Amino acid sequence: MAISLAIVFPAVLFVILLVVQAGLWWYAEQAALSAAREGVEAGRARGAAPNAGPERATLFIDRFGDLATRTRVEQGGANEPRYRVTVEVRPAFVVPFFDAPTISRTASGPWEKFVPEGQP
Repeated sequence: MAISLAIVFPAVLFVILLVVQAGLWWYAEQAALSAAREGVEAGRARGAAPNAGPERATLFIDRFGDLATRTRVEQGGANEPRYRVTVEVRPAFVVPFFDAPTISRTASGPWEKFVPEGQP
Protein backbone atom coordinates (compact mmCIF):
# COMPACT_ATOMS: atom_id res chain seq x y z
CA MET A 1 0.00 0.00 0.00
CA ALA A 2 2.75 2.46 0.91
CA ILE A 3 4.65 1.77 -2.31
CA SER A 4 1.60 2.39 -4.50
CA LEU A 5 0.90 5.62 -2.60
CA ALA A 6 4.52 6.71 -3.14
CA ILE A 7 4.12 6.11 -6.86
CA VAL A 8 0.70 7.76 -7.28
CA PHE A 9 1.13 10.78 -4.96
CA PRO A 10 3.65 12.71 -7.14
CA ALA A 11 1.39 12.33 -10.18
CA VAL A 12 -1.66 13.55 -8.24
CA LEU A 13 0.32 16.47 -6.82
CA PHE A 14 1.54 17.41 -10.30
CA VAL A 15 -2.06 17.41 -11.63
CA ILE A 16 -3.14 19.64 -8.73
CA LEU A 17 -0.29 22.05 -9.50
CA LEU A 18 -1.33 22.11 -13.17
CA VAL A 19 -4.88 23.10 -12.19
CA VAL A 20 -3.55 25.87 -9.94
CA GLN A 21 -1.21 27.00 -12.74
CA ALA A 22 -4.11 27.17 -15.20
CA GLY A 23 -5.96 29.42 -12.76
CA LEU A 24 -2.93 31.70 -12.35
CA TRP A 25 -2.49 31.85 -16.13
CA TRP A 26 -6.14 32.86 -16.62
CA TYR A 27 -5.89 35.46 -13.83
CA ALA A 28 -2.77 37.04 -15.37
CA GLU A 29 -4.41 37.06 -18.79
CA GLN A 30 -7.46 38.89 -17.43
CA ALA A 31 -5.23 41.32 -15.51
CA ALA A 32 -3.29 42.15 -18.69
CA LEU A 33 -6.47 42.71 -20.69
CA SER A 34 -8.01 44.87 -17.95
CA ALA A 35 -4.82 46.94 -17.72
CA ALA A 36 -4.81 47.46 -21.48
CA ARG A 37 -8.46 48.57 -21.37
CA GLU A 38 -7.75 50.97 -18.50
CA GLY A 39 -4.85 52.41 -20.51
CA VAL A 40 -7.02 52.91 -23.57
CA GLU A 41 -9.73 54.67 -21.58
CA ALA A 42 -7.17 57.05 -20.07
CA GLY A 43 -5.14 57.68 -23.22
CA ARG A 44 -7.81 58.18 -25.86
CA ALA A 45 -9.65 60.92 -23.97
CA ARG A 46 -9.60 64.36 -25.52
CA GLY A 47 -6.83 66.44 -23.95
CA ALA A 48 -5.11 63.48 -22.26
CA ALA A 49 -1.39 63.66 -21.58
CA PRO A 50 0.79 61.95 -24.22
CA ASN A 51 1.79 59.14 -21.86
CA ALA A 52 -1.51 58.81 -19.94
CA GLY A 53 -2.44 55.40 -21.36
CA PRO A 54 0.76 53.52 -20.50
CA GLU A 55 0.95 55.21 -17.10
CA ARG A 56 -2.59 54.13 -16.17
CA ALA A 57 -1.98 50.59 -17.47
CA THR A 58 1.27 50.36 -15.49
CA LEU A 59 -0.40 51.56 -12.29
CA PHE A 60 -3.22 49.06 -12.78
CA ILE A 61 -1.02 46.02 -13.45
CA ASP A 62 1.46 46.83 -10.68
CA ARG A 63 -1.34 46.37 -8.12
CA PHE A 64 -1.32 42.62 -8.83
CA GLY A 65 2.19 42.13 -7.45
CA ASP A 66 3.76 38.74 -8.20
CA LEU A 67 0.54 37.23 -9.59
CA ALA A 68 1.03 39.15 -12.85
CA THR A 69 4.44 40.77 -13.21
CA ARG A 70 4.56 43.53 -15.83
CA THR A 71 7.21 43.10 -18.50
CA ARG A 72 6.19 45.76 -21.06
CA VAL A 73 3.52 48.42 -21.68
CA GLU A 74 3.38 50.36 -24.96
CA GLN A 75 0.95 52.56 -26.84
CA GLY A 76 0.11 52.88 -30.51
CA GLY A 77 1.22 55.85 -32.57
CA ALA A 78 -0.58 59.19 -32.48
CA ASN A 79 -1.15 59.09 -36.25
CA GLU A 80 -3.20 55.88 -36.15
CA PRO A 81 -7.02 56.09 -36.39
CA ARG A 82 -7.42 54.12 -33.14
CA TYR A 83 -5.61 54.45 -29.82
CA ARG A 84 -3.95 51.17 -28.84
CA VAL A 85 -2.27 49.93 -25.64
CA THR A 86 -0.39 46.62 -25.39
CA VAL A 87 0.43 45.07 -22.01
CA GLU A 88 2.76 42.11 -21.47
CA VAL A 89 2.81 40.24 -18.17
CA ARG A 90 4.45 37.14 -16.78
CA PRO A 91 2.13 35.02 -14.62
CA ALA A 92 3.18 33.48 -11.31
CA PHE A 93 4.48 29.95 -11.90
CA VAL A 94 4.03 27.10 -9.42
CA VAL A 95 4.94 24.08 -11.56
CA PRO A 96 8.62 23.34 -10.92
CA PHE A 97 11.29 23.20 -13.65
CA PHE A 98 9.32 25.28 -16.16
CA ASP A 99 9.58 28.94 -17.10
CA ALA A 100 6.43 30.99 -17.54
CA PRO A 101 6.00 32.52 -21.01
CA THR A 102 4.75 36.08 -21.25
CA ILE A 103 1.14 36.93 -21.98
CA SER A 104 0.45 39.86 -24.30
CA ARG A 105 -2.95 41.57 -24.55
CA THR A 106 -3.93 44.59 -26.64
CA ALA A 107 -6.93 46.89 -26.38
CA SER A 108 -7.88 49.72 -28.70
CA GLY A 109 -10.50 52.38 -29.08
CA PRO A 110 -11.25 55.38 -31.29
CA TRP A 111 -9.74 58.72 -30.39
CA GLU A 112 -12.25 60.98 -28.65
CA LYS A 113 -12.95 64.24 -30.45
CA PHE A 114 -15.33 67.12 -29.98
CA VAL A 115 -18.16 67.26 -32.52
CA PRO A 116 -20.53 70.24 -32.38
CA GLU A 117 -24.25 69.48 -32.23
CA GLY A 118 -25.70 68.75 -35.64
CA GLN A 119 -22.32 67.82 -37.17
CA PRO A 120 -21.53 64.26 -38.43
